Amino acid sequence: MGRSRTGHRRTSSEISDHFRLINEQEVDDITLDFFYKPHTLTLLFGAFFATVFFAFTRTSEENSEQNIWNGLCCVAFFFLLISLLAFPNGPFTRPHPAIWRIVFGVSVMYLLLLVFMLFQNYTAVMKMIRFVFPDLQTYKPFEKDYATNCSDFSLDRLYHQIDWFVVCHFFGWVMKAMMLRHYGLCWVISVTWEITEVFFAHLLPNFAECWWDSILLDIFLCNALGIWAGMSICKKLEITEFHWESIKDIRSTSGKIRRAVLQFTPASWTHVRWLDPHSSYMRIIAVYILVLVTMVAELNTFFFRHIFVYPDNHIAALIRIILIVLMVTPTLRQYYTFVTDPACKRVGTQLWVFTAVTLSEALLCFKFGVHIFANTVIYNILLWLAVLMLITMVCLYFMVLYARKCQPEDKKPENSRKTSTFLKSPMNGVESWLQERTNGSTEYSRPYNMRKRVLKTTANGL
Repeated sequence: MGRSRTGHRRTSSEISDHFRLINEQEVDDITLDFFYKPHTLTLLFGAFFATVFFAFTRTSEENSEQNIWNGLCCVAFFFLLISLLAFPNGPFTRPHPAIWRIVFGVSVMYLLLLVFMLFQNYTAVMKMIRFVFPDLQTYKPFEKDYATNCSDFSLDRLYHQIDWFVVCHFFGWVMKAMMLRHYGLCWVISVTWEITEVFFAHLLPNFAECWWDSILLDIFLCNALGIWAGMSICKKLEITEFHWESIKDIRSTSGKIRRAVLQFTPASWTHVRWLDPHSSYMRIIAVYILVLVTMVAELNTFFFRHIFVYPDNHIAALIRIILIVLMVTPTLRQYYTFVTDPACKRVGTQLWVFTAVTLSEALLCFKFGVHIFANTVIYNILLWLAVLMLITMVCLYFMVLYARKCQPEDKKPENSRKTSTFLKSPMNGVESWLQERTNGSTEYSRPYNMRKRVLKTTANGL
């Protein structure tokens, strides 16, 4: 039994409803039943006949390595089929819940692979990587130096530093801004990452950059433009009214095609508030943990590339980045709900798996990069943690002050001191939805394309 901010004692079913919103989101008002039925028997017999065909036609008597690869691909295929049928949807249903079940299945497979690699030696791990990516057998590592002749600064040299990595950096921050949806938090992560590179430059030489590269090219060009573009998209989606019409009700062919394409857009969009104007210190600590885990995940990217010797533009790096982005999207939604909703007492499964993946990657880097971490200056790491906390706390303090200043007077609570003692503040719309569902409100029973989707706006915005 839990309590709300008003003192209402929640039942176990109400708490379960809040958890289901982020872990097992359901699709309401299905109009095309065929695409949302499990088709379990069809999948079973289709997978069986496909396995029989490939097992008897792709087996080689000479190439045992190819047989191993084919067998592993079939194992992955069946694991993803099981995840498609059994794993939770997560907090999103667009473009289809099956997509997010497969994402969760791939996340679990990646976690199991990391755990398996932890029990191997470095030679065996490199054989595994080169078995999957044979082109890495002849790769010779090359580290680009970013800290040469830093005093020789000119606009021409700054221009020649712009390459395709800058473009990737920009679009990366567009995605981060669309997932975080908060200017202050984006800028905190942007600045703290540049500081992280400074403190870890003694371990990875390519972290060393000229001051103008870090400040002008990274922070004020790539990061700033990416944050602005991402937040502009968020602002546009926040003011958009989502009225989805069934594809069956659309008569024109072009309209049906347009509606099918729009299925890959969000069903609704939620304005997030990481810091309520009356947040307690525990909420601030939760945001600091988010920043710290983000730094660890970013560090894993660079240490992986350096320890397991592959170029930063290799397909292996691209696959990992895409997987991390897909995992982070539902993870952030689940973490945000866990932090802000007092009725959500459990972390989502995708959040749990992503945390385990991040920690496993860090352990893997530490085990096989012991020759790198042997040069660690403990003072630098402790100072990094202290500076990271100081900058985060200062920025969050001013963010809270700004939020309080911008809050309308009629919405400020009479007893702010009492409000500030709570770790979490209710997510807008969840309590109303539960009351409507309990009391049988007519608002919840209206047709799908006529009512205001409180549930979707609260928990299903991508």
